[in-house]
Amino acid sequence: MNIELSDSNLSRSQKTEWWTPRLAGPVIAAAVVRLALLSVALARTGITPVDIDDYLIPGRNLLLHGRYIADGMPALMRTPGYSLFLAITSLAGLPAAVVANVILSVFSVILVWRLARTSFSDDRIALVAAWIFAFEPLSVVLSVVLLSETLFLALFLISMERLAAFLRTRHLQALAVAGLWLTAATFVRPVTYYLAVPLALGLFIVLARVPGLRWKAPAVLLLSVLPWLSAWQMRNWVETGYSGFTSITEINLYFWDAADVTARVEHRNLSDVQNEYNDRVVSDQTGAPDSRSLVFMRSEALRVIRAHYGVYLRVCFVSLVKTAFNPGAGHFDILLIPGYEDLGHNSGLIDEGPVRWGIVLIKNYPWVATEKAALAVVLLGLYLFAARGVFRGGLHTTNLWLLLGTSLYFLAISALIMGEGAVSRYRLPIMPIVCIFAAAGILRTKTMTIAQ
Repeated sequence: MNIELSDSNLSRSQKTEWWTPRLAGPVIAAAVVRLALLSVALARTGITPVDIDDYLIPGRNLLLHGRYIADGMPALMRTPGYSLFLAITSLAGLPAAVVANVILSVFSVILVWRLARTSFSDDRIALVAAWIFAFEPLSVVLSVVLLSETLFLALFLISMERLAAFLRTRHLQALAVAGLWLTAATFVRPVTYYLAVPLALGLFIVLARVPGLRWKAPAVLLLSVLPWLSAWQMRNWVETGYSGFTSITEINLYFWDAADVTARVEHRNLSDVQNEYNDRVVSDQTGAPDSRSLVFMRSEALRVIRAHYGVYLRVCFVSLVKTAFNPGAGHFDILLIPGYEDLGHNSGLIDEGPVRWGIVLIKNYPWVATEKAALAVVLLGLYLFAARGVFRGGLHTTNLWLLLGTSLYFLAISALIMGEGAVSRYRLPIMPIVCIFAAAGILRTKTMTIAQ
């Protein structure tokens, strides 16, 4: 039985437009909420840069001198996408860069509307999805923090919308454009480095009975992504001898996954193990691991993981839970509470269990418990409506798996690579999809037709 959505409620011109007057409401609301949070944050704590030098210094060198370097050495840990964006937008000062971030976040409301509309061909679902995303807490708080997530999300949503458009129209041009936007997103955050391959495999399966596209579509997608990623890896190899896309992969595997596994096996504190691991690494003059150390870090991390695979799976489970269910209250606290420090409020969730952990949190930090509870209710509510939307929304089958599959991809990458270092902000690419499905779940659209 194939389930297909009727397109009768949208004209041809409506399907190609990127704006409607009804979008003014969620767009204005999103701007007001984000600018209000930014104003309060500036008054309370000021700009909150995170790893800003890692991005800004090589970005300005690339902008001014044409070389992506830091302290005279080729930069390997960060890719140039967000670095260049930050270098350009911060020319008028860091507040200007934050405002640019906010603008991108507001623009993402339009992109969520467009992705929902392309996937469902339903104006009601698209508009409700835009309203939900306008107030979605994680996207709101990350819009006023100097991190790469907001820029990445905008580029990723454009790519997803073009992929959804291809699945409906079968136009290869849309697929090629999707691949280019996915490449741009990968140069901002390497988390989508592997995504083109499962997407190409999915296209092959979906188009298995379409001879003209069965091989052509996956090839177009891969050819619009892989050469650009390979070119950057060639740059790394030529200039440093390191053949990977970004050294953050080895750093995460070594200092988070392998160190966490070792800490659990030896019943030691994670920070102590990380310090011990750090002593084994030979750094270059910038303080970053050199190419030989990166090779050592990867091989050593894989050796530790293979030796204790069961423990590693437990680490992955912890990472998945933290990414999917941590409500992200700490991001608001850092912005709004002067002198706030992470007190380890989440550290007991897995080890002690949610009930005991909750009791301890309420007794010792009642304000934190209230904040977490409120955001958790919002998050769980979105998940429940999204689950309802998946099963009752009437979404075209191929787009259903596009949205669900990419969500599972982000959860898997976070679980496999970050370990204990996983945080709620890694959930951001998933939240627009959750908002879209939640909108379908709220409306319970009746416009689907069932063909036997």
